[in-house]
Amino acid sequence: MNPAKRTAIYERLRAVNPRPTTELNYSTPFELLIAVILSAQATDKGVNKATAKLFPVAHTPQAILDLGLDGLKQHIKTIGLYNAKAGNILKTCRILVEQHGGEVPHDRAALEALPGVGRKTANVILNTAFGEPTIAVDTHIFRVANRTGLAPGKTVLEVEKKLLKFTPPEFRHDAHHWLILHGRYTCTARSPKCPECIIRDLCEFKSKTAGNGGR
Repeated sequence: MNPAKRTAIYERLRAVNPRPTTELNYSTPFELLIAVILSAQATDKGVNKATAKLFPVAHTPQAILDLGLDGLKQHIKTIGLYNAKAGNILKTCRILVEQHGGEVPHDRAALEALPGVGRKTANVILNTAFGEPTIAVDTHIFRVANRTGLAPGKTVLEVEKKLLKFTPPEFRHDAHHWLILHGRYTCTARSPKCPECIIRDLCEFKSKTAGNGGR
């Protein structure tokens, strides 16, 4: 895919959504961190339902530590893998309190050292909470990048590096959210909605679906 086509793709995505953001509800970097940890293999809608009950009760690392493991589980038990997530969240909160003054660190290495936080989650925090032009590649973005030809790669890290390399600077901050939303609602895994896709003529997906939804 040539630079002009990539630019055109981002221009169209920006035109319909000038200020994209996460669909997770949060009001502080810490709340975003907890929401992203909970979102692994879970829907944003499901996470928002749980955090709507959790955050009014505990929205700081110390407050969650005060809840204890059983107390935390009671608030997040509707979310998949909640037992493991609860354990990781408590360990993360302990580190935040003891090593970072109760604040979420604005540093990739420090973020990735937190239990339950990998490169993708660190990228989300750096981008959404701190405004850095990072791109967190999840399954949606991995699919869109490969299917469209925007930044094809065999691994998540390869796709991330290519997106950072090929995405023009003016679009780099918002690319993460544009691509994830496009993958979530239009360029879906099983039945991509190609007939209504705003970048269909720019996309290099060889098997674009027809108007009736078939191949």
